[in-house]
Order: sequence, then structure tokens, then C-alpha cells
Amino acid sequence: MKLRDKYLVVPGAKVKLARWDPGDTAGIDSKKEALPELEDLRKKLYDLQYLLYAEKRQSLLIVLQAMDAGGKDGTIRHVMSGLNPQGCHVKSFKVPTEEELAHDYLWRVHRAVPGKGEIGIFNRSHYGDVLVVRVHNLVPKRVWSKRYEQINAFEKILADNGVIIVKFFLHISKEEQQKRLQERLDDPSKHWKVSPADFEERQYWDEYVKAHEDALSRCSTPWAPWYVIPANHKWFRNLVVADILVRTLEDMDMRFPESKLDLSKFVLD
Repeated sequence: MKLRDKYLVVPGAKVKLARWDPGDTAGIDSKKEALPELEDLRKKLYDLQYLLYAEKRQSLLIVLQAMDAGGKDGTIRHVMSGLNPQGCHVKSFKVPTEEELAHDYLWRVHRAVPGKGEIGIFNRSHYGDVLVVRVHNLVPKRVWSKRYEQINAFEKILADNGVIIVKFFLHISKEEQQKRLQERLDDPSKHWKVSPADFEERQYWDEYVKAHEDALSRCSTPWAPWYVIPANHKWFRNLVVADILVRTLEDMDMRFPESKLDLSKFVLD
């Protein structure tokens, strides 16, 4: 079975994260075994990005969601490190600004969607409006409960206009999160990463699990699929994300555009 098929949330399926093993490695024994394949995939990503940029007919939107310390930054750093920054943009969605709050919740998201020929990476995303907003009761249930269908419709509009969407939930265990947060406390080089919010949010683990399960169940669609990526092992997380991105770009049936110029007229002396 291909990795993409193995970790796809089939549209319409009911997700229970307890059934997805965050420590799974699909039979790959070690990081040493995975690294050569990851390097090959990174080279393919570079070539495919070049083709995407040249064609300028479609764009790719990558959505990354995870529990705190789930590895969103690490995934961007290790998987997308070979991409040309001229055609790749990362957007981190934090607490909405006053200006953003004066608009509908998708306004700031739509503004960050990549243009044709570009790759956009969302570090967190519009799904925060059915996750943290729900867990902390920032808006009534009658408000956030409507957003699943609104998000599906929004993503359908993007897909119909040439934006290919792929969404990754980086799935770690509660024990792995504890380990990673403790490492931040123990390692002086990681002290800058320590945030009181990460430790406070850990108290809501079960509520976030339920909220993620509903988002994954209700918003994995044929035009914007979700993938649950086992992320306890960072090297395997990177491998699976890179593999799915390569397969997704290959499926976009891209071609180098033909020149509109008569190239025979150009002669170098």
C-alpha cells in the first residue's frame, strides 16, 4: 500500500485518533534507512516546484495542524528546505489582529492563499476556528458548528480555481508531547521555544482530540483531503509528508509551457 493511501482520511469516514498509531513507521526500521529516500524525495520536490512555477496554471496549498509540539516547524524545515523561497511562502496563523477580527474568520486566510505557480504552507490555519475556538468556547456552538460546511465550501472554491489542497494532521501521543516539552525545559538552546500556553493547553488534551476528530471526519473531502501522519518519529513524519507531496504534485499533470517566441530568430554570436 502506498503511504498516501495508508494515511488518507477517506471522505465520509469517522475518525477516532485512538485507532491511528502515532508511533507507526510502516515497517521501515530506522532513520538511517529512511534518509536516502527522503533526500531523493526532496530533490523531486525541487524539480516539481520548478515545473509548477514555470507552468503558472495551478498552485499548491499545504495545511499543517498538530497538537502543541507536534512538529509543524520541524516538518517545514526538514521537508521543504530544498524549495526555492521565491515561489514558496509560509504563513503562521496566530491570534487574530483587531483588523482581522473586523472581518469574517476566513478573510485573513483567503488573503494568504498562494497564487498560480506558488506553494503556500499554512502553519496552523483556518481550522483553528473549529479547534481552539471550540475548546475555549470563544464563540457559541451554534456559530462554530456551521463552520465545517463553510470551510468545505471555501476549499471547494479554491480547488475549482486551480488551488490543489493537501492537509496534514501531525499525530503525536500525549507521552511524546510530554517528552518534547520536557526537552525544551532541559535544553538551554530550546528555552526560547518555551511558551506558557503550550503547558496550559496540555490540560485540554482530550477536548482537542475530540475537536480534531470532528474536523478530520467532517472536512476530509475529495478536493481537500486530510492525512493523519504518525509523528512520534520525526524522520518518519518527514518521509511520509514528502512522499505525499511528491505524489500530489506528480498528479497535477504539469507541463512546461511552450514559448510564444520564434526561437530560431535568436542567434548567439
